[in-house]
Amino acid sequence: MAKQLAKGSKKLLNAWAFYDWANSVYSLTISSAIFPIYYSVLFTQHGADYIHVFGMDLKDTALIAYVTAAAFLVVAIISPLLSGIADFVGNKKMFLKFFCYLGALSCIGLYFFDLEYIYFSLLCYFLALIGFWGSLVFYNSYLPDVAFPEQQDRISAKGFSMGYIGSVLLLAANLAMVMLSPEEEQMQMMRYSFILVGIWWIGFSQYSFYHLPKGNNNTGKVHHSVIFNGFKELKTVAKSFAHTPRLKRYLVAFFVYSMAVQTVMLVATYFGEQEINWGGDSEKTMGLIVSILLIQLVAVGGAFFTAKSSEKFGNIPTLIVINVIWVAICVVAYFISEPLEFYITAGVVGLVMGGIQSLSRSTYSKFLPKTEDTTSYFSFYDVAEKIGLVIGLGLYGFIDQITGSMRNSILFLILFFALGVILLLRVPRESKNQ
Repeated sequence: MAKQLAKGSKKLLNAWAFYDWANSVYSLTISSAIFPIYYSVLFTQHGADYIHVFGMDLKDTALIAYVTAAAFLVVAIISPLLSGIADFVGNKKMFLKFFCYLGALSCIGLYFFDLEYIYFSLLCYFLALIGFWGSLVFYNSYLPDVAFPEQQDRISAKGFSMGYIGSVLLLAANLAMVMLSPEEEQMQMMRYSFILVGIWWIGFSQYSFYHLPKGNNNTGKVHHSVIFNGFKELKTVAKSFAHTPRLKRYLVAFFVYSMAVQTVMLVATYFGEQEINWGGDSEKTMGLIVSILLIQLVAVGGAFFTAKSSEKFGNIPTLIVINVIWVAICVVAYFISEPLEFYITAGVVGLVMGGIQSLSRSTYSKFLPKTEDTTSYFSFYDVAEKIGLVIGLGLYGFIDQITGSMRNSILFLILFFALGVILLLRVPRESKNQ
C-alpha cells in the first residue's frame, strides 16, 4: 500500500500527470492516426465509400461520426450515475481503473476490426471510446484534489504535454512497424499497433493508480437513491450557477467552442484522407502520419506557451485569442487541397490544440466554488463537453452524408468558434490571472 502523498507534492502531481502519458496513445493512434487510415483503407478495399449498416446506406466518414457521437452520448448519460456511486463509496480510483481497462482491452479488440464483421468491429471502437472518455471524468476530477490553484495551470499543461510526447513515441514505433513492412503486410502491422495501444495504456497507468489517493471507504450498500445521486448532484450544481455567474458564463462558452474543438480533433484525419490531393496511397499514409506527428510535437510547446500566456494576460483573454485563431484555421481549411497547405494548417492546429484543452480544464478548476465535491462539478463539465460533442459530430456527419463532402461540414465549426469568442467576452473577471 502506497503512503498517501501530500496535496501539491511533486511526486503526486507527476503521478497524476503520468496518466496522460498512459492514455493519450489512444487519442493519437486510435482517434487520430493509424485507425482512421486503417478504416479508410478497408473502404478502399471494399470498393465504395458507402456501406449498408443499421438498415441504411451510410457514407464511411458519416458512419464513424455517428458511432462516435453515440458513444459520447452514452458517456454523458452514465457519467452522473458513476460519479454518484463514486462519491458514495469514496473511491474514484476504482472507476478510473474500470474505464482504463475497458478502453485498453477494447483497443486490443480492434485487432479484429473488419467490414465483414461490422457490428462487432464498431462495438470495439464504441467501447474503446467510452473507456477513454469515461476515465477522463474521474481523472480530471482529481486535479483540484492533488494540486493547489496556483499549480493547476502548469500541471494541467504538463499532463497534456506528457501525453503528446508518450503518444508520439508509440506512434513513431508503430509507424516504423507499418512503413518498413512489405505493402501486403502493412494492414496486419496496423492491427498490431492497436494491441500495443492497449498494452501501453494498461501498463503505464499503474504508476498513477499506485500513487493517486483512493478516498474514503464507505461500506454501506449502494441503493437506488445512491445510483441516481449523480443526477441530483448535477441538478444541485446547475442551481449553484445562480450564485456563480462567472462559472456559469464560462461553462456556456466552453460548451460552444469545445463542441467545435473536439469535432475537429476527431475528424481531422478523415478530412485529410478524403479532401487532400496526396497523389497516391503510400504518399497519403505517410503524409497523414507526418501531419499528425507535427501536430503532436507542436502541441507540446503550445500547451506550455498557453500556460505562460495565461499567467501574463489571464485565462479568459488567452482563450479568446485561441478561439480567434481557430476561426482562422477553419476558414483556411475550407479552401486547402494540397499537402503543403495541410501541413501548415496542421502546425497551427497543434499550436492551439493542446493549449485550449489544458487551459479550459484549469480555468474551470479555478472558477469552482470552495467545495470538496469536485467530482460533481467535473462531472457537469464532462457532461457538457460530451453533449456538445454529440451535437457537433451529429451535425458534421449529417452535412457530410447529405452533401457527400466533409469540406462543407467545416462551415458550421466557424460559427461555433465565433460564438465562443462572443460568450467568453461576457465572462466577468475578478483578477488578472483569470
